[in-house]
Amino acid sequence: MKLCSFMKDGRSSYGLVNENGIVDLGTRFPEPTLRDFLAAGGYGRAADFGAESADYPLDAVDLLPVIPNPDKIICVGLNYHDHIQETGREETVNPVLFARYAGSQIGHGAALVKPLESEKFDYEGELAVIIGKEGRRISEADALDFVAGYACYNDGSIRDWQKHTHQFMPGKTFAGTGAFGPWMVTADEIPDPTALHLQTRLNGEVVQDTDVSLLIASIPRLIAYCSTILPLLPGDVIVSGTPGGVGARRNPPLWMRDGDICEVEISSIGTLSNPVRAES
Repeated sequence: MKLCSFMKDGRSSYGLVNENGIVDLGTRFPEPTLRDFLAAGGYGRAADFGAESADYPLDAVDLLPVIPNPDKIICVGLNYHDHIQETGREETVNPVLFARYAGSQIGHGAALVKPLESEKFDYEGELAVIIGKEGRRISEADALDFVAGYACYNDGSIRDWQKHTHQFMPGKTFAGTGAFGPWMVTADEIPDPTALHLQTRLNGEVVQDTDVSLLIASIPRLIAYCSTILPLLPGDVIVSGTPGGVGARRNPPLWMRDGDICEVEISSIGTLSNPVRAES
């Protein structure tokens, strides 16, 4: 089952994506957002509408970030060996975490914004994990039971601002730089996220290509670790890390420019595609 958030005629809603388009669940249930729908245990209720006629074709709506209003977005750095090697850093015992703000996100088809302040706008294709129910100090053995679903993410990074200090945050949450979508595929359809394959393409050229099984800190490990710090809530997002091949580590560097198209494709989920627009 695919669930998404969208905008239609100035009204935000959420829905189930089928082969004909989007079934508008926001008009059928009282919960105002997909985050609230997940918190209310909407899984089973949504499945009942899978065979219904679509209310809108996909191209008649603007897709929003899968969860437009998460309580938190926890990003993971340096979580593939090839990315650690290309950065020249050392592997850490525990996951490297940083935060991204919800207001920095865009949906599928919207423009990634290269800010005025930098010419070093980099791509980072990643698997996003969406939490489905509240939990604290979740064990690794139970962790996948707390997952609502998975989506594609492009953790667009402003590299020079990222390096202003030892903290990643300045370069990781510029407005319009985090693409999240096109939808989430529910966890019942992806029982083993390590079986997924991730590929990032810039203007059709493959720039990142990996199996999710190569994550250093696995999805269960990330959920257990993050939930020790504070409770994970329905709609929270863990962005699990990017593989090697980022533009900053190429020779010469490969930056995203105005007019480019960046795609993140993950098997069993779909393709997140965004044009790049230089801020004016």
